[in-house]
Amino acid sequence: MSETTHDGSVALGAAPPPDEGLPADRLAAKYGLSVSGARPALIEYVRQLWGRRHFILAFSQAKLTAQYSQAKLGQLWQVVTPLLNAAVYYFIFGVILKANRGLSHDTYLPFLVTGVFVFTFTQNSVMAGVRAISGNLGLVRALHFPRASLPVSFALQQLQQLLFSMIVLFIMVIAFGSFPAMSWLLIVPALALQFLFNTGLSLIVARMGAKTPDLAQLMPFIMRTWMYASGVMFSIDSMLKGRPEWFIRLMQVNPAAVYMDLMRFALIDGYGASHLPPHVWAIALLWAVVFFAGGFVYFWKAEERYGRG
Repeated sequence: MSETTHDGSVALGAAPPPDEGLPADRLAAKYGLSVSGARPALIEYVRQLWGRRHFILAFSQAKLTAQYSQAKLGQLWQVVTPLLNAAVYYFIFGVILKANRGLSHDTYLPFLVTGVFVFTFTQNSVMAGVRAISGNLGLVRALHFPRASLPVSFALQQLQQLLFSMIVLFIMVIAFGSFPAMSWLLIVPALALQFLFNTGLSLIVARMGAKTPDLAQLMPFIMRTWMYASGVMFSIDSMLKGRPEWFIRLMQVNPAAVYMDLMRFALIDGYGASHLPPHVWAIALLWAVVFFAGGFVYFWKAEERYGRG
């Protein structure tokens, strides 16, 4: 750029900066800049999450260890709590309300304890998931990592807790006459499908809880209602005998009921296939795939909004 001075000579002015007038997106592209915390593509997000697998496992183990660190009984509360719940439910529903309809005494107590342990796995996964983001904002805002790591880690924590508790469940089932058999191998696919379902549900409530923290206060009432409708304390087909067939089947395909019944069928000799809905394994697989895939995509869609404002 040049200009004429008062004596007629030509003076050279400073040239405009080379970036002047460039829009922000082109300017960022020119210097290789990207939006901080931008949501990656879905495949890339999965790759990043897999790369954090060691963090997810270590975080879940640390949370599990710290959960009862202040209690004198420590990790034993992982077993004592569901057992105490089962004892209360047995007194109220088994002794007072006679909810053991259609089941012998030797079948009902293992039936009840299995239901409590399995439903607690789902319940605790949801309760931890709803606070996964809102309860860890310091971590979310301080570090860059796939936010799905948190709800997945909490679901994994609950799986580890259940596996620890299963030792007591096995002892109880054997004490009432159901000894290890080939059907016990079904525990592995049943738990794997339930873990996928729980993880998907945890991802869904994690996104909802990040936007609406008050959901954590409402969730215990939702979970309690779900528990009473899922046949934790009673056999659905026996209790609803005489009701329309479509209504019984609708209650039986409830995902919580499906996973509890699969575990009961695998463990308890007196709980046969007649108590299960038709195509129960297909239903269990459907719930697991739909909720895990749908929950993962639903959570990923809001990835760049977690921890903001």
